[in-house]
This record gives sequence, structure tokens and C-alpha cells, in this order.
Amino acid sequence: MEKTIEDPPTSAVLLDHCHFSQVIFNSVEKFYIPGGDVTCRYTFTQNFIPRQKDWIGIFRCSLNWTIQLLITPDTGSIWHQVGWKTVREYYTFMWVTLPVDLNNKSAKQQEVQFKAYYLPKDDEYYQFCYVDQDGVVRGASIPFQFRPENEEDILVVTTQGEVEEIERHNKELCKENQELKDSCVSLQKQNSDMQAELQKKQEELETLQSINKKLELKVKEQKDYWETELLQLKEQNQKMSSENEKMGIRVDQLQAQLSTQEKEMEKLVQGDQDKTEQLEHLKKENGHLFLSLTEQRKDQKKLEQTVEEMKQNETTAMKKQQELMDENFDLSRRLSEKKMIYNALQREKERLEGENDLLKRENSRLLSYMGLDFNSLPYQVPTSDEGGAGQNPGLVYGNPYSGIQESSSPSQLSIKKCPICKADDICDHTLEQQQMQALCLNCPICDKIFPATEKQIFEDHVFCHSL
Repeated sequence: MEKTIEDPPTSAVLLDHCHFSQVIFNSVEKFYIPGGDVTCRYTFTQNFIPRQKDWIGIFRCSLNWTIQLLITPDTGSIWHQVGWKTVREYYTFMWVTLPVDLNNKSAKQQEVQFKAYYLPKDDEYYQFCYVDQDGVVRGASIPFQFRPENEEDILVVTTQGEVEEIERHNKELCKENQELKDSCVSLQKQNSDMQAELQKKQEELETLQSINKKLELKVKEQKDYWETELLQLKEQNQKMSSENEKMGIRVDQLQAQLSTQEKEMEKLVQGDQDKTEQLEHLKKENGHLFLSLTEQRKDQKKLEQTVEEMKQNETTAMKKQQELMDENFDLSRRLSEKKMIYNALQREKERLEGENDLLKRENSRLLSYMGLDFNSLPYQVPTSDEGGAGQNPGLVYGNPYSGIQESSSPSQLSIKKCPICKADDICDHTLEQQQMQALCLNCPICDKIFPATEKQIFEDHVFCHSL
């Protein structure tokens, strides 16, 4: 945006409050050839008086506004649809030359010349706008462009680098356009908020004016009443004076009436004193009301302190809730560890069952080698009701060599280590494994595990293997 040495006076006045028909632009072309000076001709209307700091600027306008302006006559009713929001968005400007005699008809027609160096170089739509020294738009022209006369007959040859430069420039212009749109939305929002606040202030002003008018009317009525009474008293006084001059005999009567009026005047003075006392009483009541208001403010402060304490209690409750959540997370972690221990015990059980099967096959081989029958031996797999406490808890079918190697000492029995802590004796993990085995039912065919509470399901499952 080009500027001269001194910036023109601008303002943030909305376009809805501007008057676009006080200055009329004449002989505006549809387009001007780039590289040449442009002469702007304009005419002042009868009721417009130019001032020293008035200026004419060139503003960029949008395409939607241009189409609507070509359809609608220049009546000043659609000028708020220009492509700019305030007079600060001018591209360039020139100061207005004041005419010597405004009464002369030729002085109404003026012109100003824009130099080619300060004119736009693109082919966007622009318009002339007359702005006074207060920053208010007083006139606007039809849109025009800066382009050659026969632009469609010109063959433009560009290189690849120029094409890339043009594309980059277009992207920058698109980005700038988006930023301007965002700024426009923000300004529109601020405008709506300011208008709403202005409307509110106007309503308050109207209310106050209405109250003021009522008070003025009441005061006027009271004043008229007092003037009427005063006039009546003056008339009565004149009548009494005339009667005194005409009828000297009734002097005593008039003096009596005068004394009566003096008493009435004393009553009026007394009434005035009573009103003064009432005013003092009202002032005292006003003081009491002010004290009551002070106490209410103190109560309000106490309520605010109570609210602050409630907020602190709420913060404490949230901290306690966070602690409970942490404790719940710890319990969940411990449950996961228990599940891992259970899976490890299950794998150890499967390994032991495999070892038991190997020992059974070895035992059968040895018995066959010795010529004995495995089923005729007195040592069989003990049931859950018989004494299985003396057997190795790690072997499901007991020790197959207990009936043959009678001379072996109990110390020669293999001691299994815990698969988790590698302890030789019974540890907490072994006890947990025994408790899990007591609470679970294992399928002897597919090694599927069932809870002890689902005994009927377990029996049905085993029965399905026999079908």
C-alpha cells in the first residue's frame, strides 16, 4: 500500500454511518491503462462544504460488490457492500484542492491527478472515495481496473521461473487474503459487541430521559400550581385594596381579614418547617439504609469466604479421589502379578504332569522288565479321601518307586524347587499353588481348568470326551 509524506486523517467509523452521495465522481472509466497518470473528476453537491484536510483515496473493492453495483443504480443505498471496512485501507491518496468561491457553479466541479508511480500494478477492481477530515466517506465512484485496452489480444510469453514466481506470489496473496478474512471476522465480532453495548447504553439513556421528562413535568405542574395560587392571592389583595379605598367603613373588617391571612401565612411557614423536618427524617433513613447496605456487603464477603472454603474442600476431595485411584491402580497391578503367578504355576503343573507321565512309563518299563504287573501292585494312585499327605505334592500319581525301593530313606526323595522364587522348601507361592489346585478342577484329558463352583459343568465336559 503506497503512501505519501503525510498520512491522511482516518477513523474507525462504520460504513453504515457514512454519506456516499454528497460528492459525485464524473467520467470514471471502466479501466485505465497502466503506466499513465489518472485524472479523477468530481462534483460537490449543494449542501456539502469541503474542508482543508479532505482527501481522495483509491480503495480496492471486491468482485461481488462490483456485480451488484452494475445492476443497481447509484442511489447510495448499497455502498456499504464495498470490499473494505474502514478508510484506513486505502491504497494511495491525494489531497483535495479547496475552491476559491463555492457559490460559483464552476467551483463545484473539481479534479485531482494521481501519478502513475503511486497507482496499483494489478488488475483488481478499485474505486475513488472522497473522505473528509473527520474520516467519514462522503462519496464513492463506480469500480474500475488498471489494465490495457485490448488485453485479450495480447500474447504473454513467460518462462518457467516466472510461472513459479507467479504461483508463489499467488500463494502469498491467498495466505494474505485468508489473514484478512480472519481479521475481518474478528472486526465484525467486535463491531457486533460494540453495537450491542451501544444499544444497551441508548436504552439506558432513553430510560433516564423518560424519568427526567416525568420529573420535569411534575416540577412544572407544581410550579404552575404555585403560580396560580400566587395569582389568586394577588387578585385578592387588589380586591381588598380597592374595597379599602372605596369603603373606609370596612377597615376594621379588612384588618381582621389581614390578621386571618397572617395566621394562614404562619401555618404555611409551619408547614414548610414540617416539610424540612420530614426531609431531615428522610436523610436519617437514607443513612440507616446505607448502614444496612454496608452490613449486606459484609455478609456477602462472608459468603465469598464460605465459597472459597467449599472450593478448598472440593480440592481436598479431589486429592483424596486421586489417592483412591492410585490405590486402585496398585491393586490392579497386584492382581496382574497374581495372574502371572497363576500362569507360572499352571505351566509348572503341566511340566510336572509331563514328568509324571515319563515316570509312569519308566515305571511300567521297569515292572515289565521285572515281570510284574503294574495293576497288581499294592501302591496305586491315592484318592483325595485317602492319606495323600505323605506323597510328594509335586507328583500327581505318587512315587512309583515307593513299593520297590523299600530300603530307600525319606531323605532321598527329590525336593522340587519353587518355579518362581527357586526355594527348596515350601514357600508362599507353593501354598498359593496348592490352594489354587484345591479350588480348581482339571480335565484329565485336555487339561482344561474349571472353578470348583462349576462342578456340574466340569462333569459334563469330561462326559463329552467319552462320546
